[in-house]
Amino acid sequence: MEITVAKSAGFCFGVNRAIEACYKEIEKGGKIFTYGPLIHNKNVNADLEAKGVKAVDSLEGCEGATVIIRSHGVGKSVYDELEQRGIAYVDGTCPFVKKIHRIVNERHEAGDSIIIIGDAKHPEVMGINGWCENSAVIVDNAEDAYRLVIDNEKDFTVVVQTTFRESKYEDILAVLNKKSGRITAHNTICSATEERQKEAVKISKNVDKMLVIGDKGSSNTQKLFEICQKNCQNTSYIETIEDLVLNNYKFNDRIGITAGASTPPAIIKEVITTMSEMDEVKNTMEGEELTFEQMLNESFVTLHTGDIVKGTVISTAGEEVSVNLGYKSDGIITRDEFSNDKSVVPSKTVQPGDEIEVFVVRVNDGEGNVLLSRKKVENQKGLEEIEKAYEEKVPVTGMVTDVVKGGLIAVVNGIRVFIPSSQVAGRFVEDLSVYKGKELTFNIIELDRSKRRFIGGRKALLAKEAEEKKAAVFASLEAGKKVTGKVSRITDFGAFVDLGGVDGLIHISEMSWGRISNPKEVLSEGDTVEVVVLDVDKEKSKISLSLKDVTPNPWSLAADKYAVGSIVEGKVVRMVPFGAFVELEPGVDGLVHISQIADKRVEKPEDELKIGEIIKVKVIDVNAEQKKISLSKKAADAAEAPTEETPAE
Repeated sequence: MEITVAKSAGFCFGVNRAIEACYKEIEKGGKIFTYGPLIHNKNVNADLEAKGVKAVDSLEGCEGATVIIRSHGVGKSVYDELEQRGIAYVDGTCPFVKKIHRIVNERHEAGDSIIIIGDAKHPEVMGINGWCENSAVIVDNAEDAYRLVIDNEKDFTVVVQTTFRESKYEDILAVLNKKSGRITAHNTICSATEERQKEAVKISKNVDKMLVIGDKGSSNTQKLFEICQKNCQNTSYIETIEDLVLNNYKFNDRIGITAGASTPPAIIKEVITTMSEMDEVKNTMEGEELTFEQMLNESFVTLHTGDIVKGTVISTAGEEVSVNLGYKSDGIITRDEFSNDKSVVPSKTVQPGDEIEVFVVRVNDGEGNVLLSRKKVENQKGLEEIEKAYEEKVPVTGMVTDVVKGGLIAVVNGIRVFIPSSQVAGRFVEDLSVYKGKELTFNIIELDRSKRRFIGGRKALLAKEAEEKKAAVFASLEAGKKVTGKVSRITDFGAFVDLGGVDGLIHISEMSWGRISNPKEVLSEGDTVEVVVLDVDKEKSKISLSLKDVTPNPWSLAADKYAVGSIVEGKVVRMVPFGAFVELEPGVDGLVHISQIADKRVEKPEDELKIGEIIKVKVIDVNAEQKKISLSKKAADAAEAPTEETPAE
């Protein structure tokens, strides 16, 4: 006979935790009640009842006793009543369920409508509903979801019973998403439940007969039975050894065994031992008769100081994190042991139900708790990451936490790295405080593990990045291309424009079609400008740019705009011995010959005209190719002079 037992069979950590809490209270003595059956298992509840623990469904008469809240959780009103009555209580709610309570309560208060996917009669679902004033819509199949009437003006939050089947949840959610685009879903199926179901599928597909052990009232065990029966027709569902029909099993059978989350290890062990004895096979679970409590203790993991183990967050009260380790006592991470970064807030970093890795500092801190450290795990991982980065010469990223004499302190996965001021940037930085609270990427340039000396540097990295940017910019540029950049510096002969790590030059002659004497007449530092690339010299790392070429050359339209015979206005911009130049628009000047200034002899242009004066002129000739326009002021004056038919006013 070949027996395959699911690794996940039996108590999950949430159930384990609730039972452990109850047995601790029994040791203290006094009257104890559980609010509803502690778990869905008759044997466990019977054992507790034999020890004086009574299950109640009302708090009436519980004053003076200790009430243990079952692992399925309860609604908010139960907590309120416990407080009002002054009844001491121990919260045995599974952290995964507690997480659902928080989501439902927060979203209900925010105005969302709540949809719970699960069995409406299950105590876990009833408890969840109690965190939204019992206003939730509850569905447990796709058909019911189809029939739901959903108001598309409302926002909906969806949660799911922790022991619900993943495939069934996805089918229901698909229907809900078709009905409304305002649904936010939270897959709150317990990861242990999901793993248990996946393992059941795998085993049931590869055996002749399947055995599912668990209470008939256990929702998650029923689902395990349904899953196994689909893959293995010869699947049996038993609660205890008394239900096991041994005649159904032959010596050459391949048998798979799984059990629900509420099934005690004692029952699983008894079934396996009995089946093994049938085939006279020695089994590692065989041995002397043990009490239920002894078997419960056997199911706990073994811990040693220095171990790194995984656990599930139970709570973050007072920024002290409680962690379930599958051990007989919970683990505690103090605020100081949570992270090297003092700004990290535990309650904002982890939530009940989250799985985290921890370092066992001490198995018993004197009060029965396991003292844990998260930052020691951070340190170890951070150290490995830094050593690997140093050896492979790859950069790391860290948060700057302190500005110290001579540089910065950056934390990389819990490891403090010193970055000297000379290595912070490619140039001298006077005020290093601008980097505090920022993430920086740098190389590890020096490492001494024994002295815990870790030095980082950004200079070479920044230089490499600058070269890469420069190469990318040069590769993307070609003459005639329009690009956008920012004016980084202005000189007397032009302006430099940052094109993304590389500067290009706009010569003063390329700034405007008109005449300018200083680049500052056109540009200011920090201006974003569009320019045309005139030339790219990769060997000399020079880029020539033009600002004026972004707009059309005004001379291309001059012949049409300034037709011969037309009278136009212009500004006197320059005097020469033989006449005056008049600007008709930026980039287009015309010459008024000295003989065309006035209807009389003019010795010098300055006698009749002034720089900056606006005058009317008549266009005599246009040569756009040679950029020449001949103008006449006296002709324009004559055209506007009054005639005999039109006397002057």
